[in-house]
Amino acid sequence: MSTQTSTVAHDAPDPAKPGEGGADSPKGLRGHPWLTLVTVAFGVAMVALDGTIVAIANPAIQKDLGASLADVQWITNGYLLALAVSLITAGKLGDRFGHRQTFLVGVVGFAAASAAIGVAGSVSLVIAFRVLQGICGALLMPAALGLLRASFPAERLNAAIGIWGAVIGASTAAGPIVGGLLVEHVSWESVFFINVPVGALALVMGLVLLLDRRAENAPRSFDVLGIVLLSVAMFCLVWAIIKAPDWHWGDPKTLTFLAVAVLSFAGFGFWEGKAKEPLLPLSMFRSVPLTAGTVLMVLMAFGFMGGIFFVTFYLQNVNGLSPVDSGLRLLPLTAMMIVASPLAGTVITKFGPRIPLVSAMVLAAVAMFGLSTLDADSGIGITSLWFGILGLGLAPVMVGATEVIVGNAPLEHAGVAGGLQQAAMQVGGSLGTAVLGAVMASRVGSELPKKWAEAKLPPLPGKQEAALREAAEVGVAPPAPKGTPAQAAEAMKHVVHDSFISGMGLAFICAGIVAVLAAGVAVFTSRGTNDAGPSVHI
Repeated sequence: MSTQTSTVAHDAPDPAKPGEGGADSPKGLRGHPWLTLVTVAFGVAMVALDGTIVAIANPAIQKDLGASLADVQWITNGYLLALAVSLITAGKLGDRFGHRQTFLVGVVGFAAASAAIGVAGSVSLVIAFRVLQGICGALLMPAALGLLRASFPAERLNAAIGIWGAVIGASTAAGPIVGGLLVEHVSWESVFFINVPVGALALVMGLVLLLDRRAENAPRSFDVLGIVLLSVAMFCLVWAIIKAPDWHWGDPKTLTFLAVAVLSFAGFGFWEGKAKEPLLPLSMFRSVPLTAGTVLMVLMAFGFMGGIFFVTFYLQNVNGLSPVDSGLRLLPLTAMMIVASPLAGTVITKFGPRIPLVSAMVLAAVAMFGLSTLDADSGIGITSLWFGILGLGLAPVMVGATEVIVGNAPLEHAGVAGGLQQAAMQVGGSLGTAVLGAVMASRVGSELPKKWAEAKLPPLPGKQEAALREAAEVGVAPPAPKGTPAQAAEAMKHVVHDSFISGMGLAFICAGIVAVLAAGVAVFTSRGTNDAGPSVHI
């Protein structure tokens, strides 16, 4: 059902003054829709780039700081979890206090947290500042969508979201290339320092160009209990999944965290139906397309972020590539996402999202199953094929699912819808990394001793066997002890690499199954039905 909501420009300049222009002026710079799009693009590009640029730096961080696999996972999961927990709340902040202000605070905080990571000297500080970085990223991402929703008229909103999605797709895909160049030629710290000048540019442009428009019936209060329940539920769920490989799934500690997560989600759902101004209005989910778009975003991110986490270790630790060469090996993925994202925006705007999204997830599934067949000797030709198909499949989903979620939400909940869209992607990525990491660890744990025995290698003491397993989970073959015959040393390396590849293959099979499920969900998507912002001349 279509809804009509008007907006109010809170810091609008006098339309009579030359060079300023009001909300309806075609010549003004402040608040102009396309300049608004360019401005928020710098902010979201910074966050999207950071989501994957760190993956290529993980091996260097691990070696430099002496981090374990669990530490490296928390560098990713801490960031993703902070985003996931904070995004919907941050979206509500934008709806309440204005998306312009929220966006600018997020930009400053994200750049500052990035600089702090670059000077941190321990893995614990890196993780802590990654969490802060995630919270600040949560402030600016839904605010960016809220600004677009309020700035563009309905007939132009789809095109704007298509371009917005293309920026995210291109930034996400460019992460491995940029990260590889920085890690190899500068340092892993530079991966984070790069956000400082980008953030400064976004801040200056935001102060000059952004105009704060809010819905007249914007929320006036906060659902504190809802925030607490959702945060507890998300933390307990992901924590249980991450710790399960060490604790085991049947362990009372794992089951306790899962139980708390389930109860918290149930309590959140119950409370949201009672709250006067809920954090996440359940009425939004009466829209089948919006619900389908949210689930689709979760499933897409699950397979992509979970899978790409292990690809970097495969390329560097198994194939022996340098960080920059690893990024170049991922170039087909990068190129296809950059090319396909704007094309997907155009196609979805013209024909609707259903057929492009179903087709895209089928392609992503094919790529995931193809990547599960890689071995230690797979050449650039076969890896380029699967990476290219994966990029072609992911780009339309990043564009189309955003349009489906935000376009089907009322304007007064634009920030919450933007937060929901981003939360779905970050939750999916966090769960994908955790679940596929658990799958990987379980397979390596079962395959390593079996292959070790088959190679007729001497048994290892308990501590050495545990250390070997931890190294094998990231594809690292530790140096053979002094005096080990060359043939035995080579056999040890093959056992470690084969165990890692077996685990990675199973993880990609799981990701492919999830992509098939996502294709089924995409059938229920459709174009946004709610009216957008004011009739702006553009």
